Amino acid sequence: MLNRVPSPFGSGPRRLCAVLASPTAHLMRSQLRAALKQTPTVELRLDWLCSDAERRKFLAWLRKEKFSSGTMIATCRRTEGGGRLSGGIPHELFWLMEARAAGCSWCDIEMETFRELPQQSVREYAVPSKIMLSIHDFDRTPPLPRTVEVAHHGHVDAVKIAALSRSYSDALRLLAPARKSRAFVAVPMGEVALPLRILALRAGSALAYAPVGETTAPGQVSLHQMKNLYRADQLNHATKIYGVIGDPVGHSLSPVLHNTAFIASRMNAVYLPFLVPALREFLKAVRAIGLRGFSVTIPHKETILKYLKSCDPLAAEIGAVNTVTVSADGSLHGSNTDYLAVLHTLASRIKLRNSRVLIFGAGGSARAAAFALASAGASVAVCARREVAARQLARACGGEALPRRSLRTEKFDAILNTTPIGMHPHPGVSPLTAAELHCRVVMDLIYRPHRTALLKLAAQKRIVTISGVEMFVAQGVAQWEMWTRKNAPVAKMRAAVVAALQSETRR
Repeated sequence: MLNRVPSPFGSGPRRLCAVLASPTAHLMRSQLRAALKQTPTVELRLDWLCSDAERRKFLAWLRKEKFSSGTMIATCRRTEGGGRLSGGIPHELFWLMEARAAGCSWCDIEMETFRELPQQSVREYAVPSKIMLSIHDFDRTPPLPRTVEVAHHGHVDAVKIAALSRSYSDALRLLAPARKSRAFVAVPMGEVALPLRILALRAGSALAYAPVGETTAPGQVSLHQMKNLYRADQLNHATKIYGVIGDPVGHSLSPVLHNTAFIASRMNAVYLPFLVPALREFLKAVRAIGLRGFSVTIPHKETILKYLKSCDPLAAEIGAVNTVTVSADGSLHGSNTDYLAVLHTLASRIKLRNSRVLIFGAGGSARAAAFALASAGASVAVCARREVAARQLARACGGEALPRRSLRTEKFDAILNTTPIGMHPHPGVSPLTAAELHCRVVMDLIYRPHRTALLKLAAQKRIVTISGVEMFVAQGVAQWEMWTRKNAPVAKMRAAVVAALQSETRR
């Protein structure tokens, strides 16, 4: 449910807090200018500045500039509280007082400092008038009350709890008090917690943090992505939530693909990346998170089947699911859009009936491709590192299993790589050698990088190449239309993915 109690920081974009953390005053000035174009609320991590001289230089500039329209939160966290400032409490308080003189209206003071102050209060010091009590636990999510009463913590104006979430239940437990607490900031930390950080404002947290430059905590999402890709400051109780599950999942461009479509279609929906090391634990949290549907990638495409209430006959025959729809009662229905994507993509290059196609790999994507091509009348051959798995797949789809050594002499109309070999972050490796590419078309299901080592080898031999982007977009479009019952903005979705890949190449 949405917290309807007003945040002390305001509403909408004002609750999205940009985090500035840099070693020099010059870089922090640049970050501040960039941040204020996205949000008026900014946290200044003064402890990240490399010296007192840099702190003095930055605050002198800030005082001169007078950014009166923004809300500046000064933080100068000591090493005892997880920050970078060496020295004692007087050193921290000195810089917070200097920050007030420079125009900061808020300060963030960690519990470690409060505990050592007389009467656990800073009201007698000339720090910024609005005070946030900051509690960090970098090891776990501690037991939490149902509500967080700000008045119980030294008469501060807000309380922030940032804790490492090792599971989705941990992150949900940390967000729970935000529904009833007016000035409570919930910050789930860690890679698993990333999607819940994005949903924090929707859950009622008074603020959500996002870095402009270098990240200051695990599982953070950049300010640009928080505001423009995930629209975290616009999400509310009516927002429909979708996502992708996998391990790893950080490389996925599915959020770019689906969120581009939601934005273009003006839909109140968001698509999030869920790192899922343990499938059973994640599925227990699906209803609490509010998921309407999710994509499934490595390594869960086959395992997910045993948790489904129902499954499309074709997906059941394939034995792999890449799309799950969540019913109102929380039950799961499985589908496979990889199947449709293979047919759509490859049929645009060759006539499938009576063609001979090699599938390299025997996992979930390979199964979808094998059944798709066999149903279209192609002769399917399967080759995989696990020869037993290759034989099982070949038998299931009515094809043949080939040993790796035979690829130097066998000829095909098309070769499909369905393995992750050559995928980001190891893009320089090809699953097949140039001597094994005897075909008219090579298709790589990997889309990141855009031009894989395999496709480069094929192009050198003047073989027609098909990037994994084509299949990736096709399967995602089918998912999006299945969930929304609307026509997808295909051109915009493809353009967004290509632009993201090109941007990575330029870095």
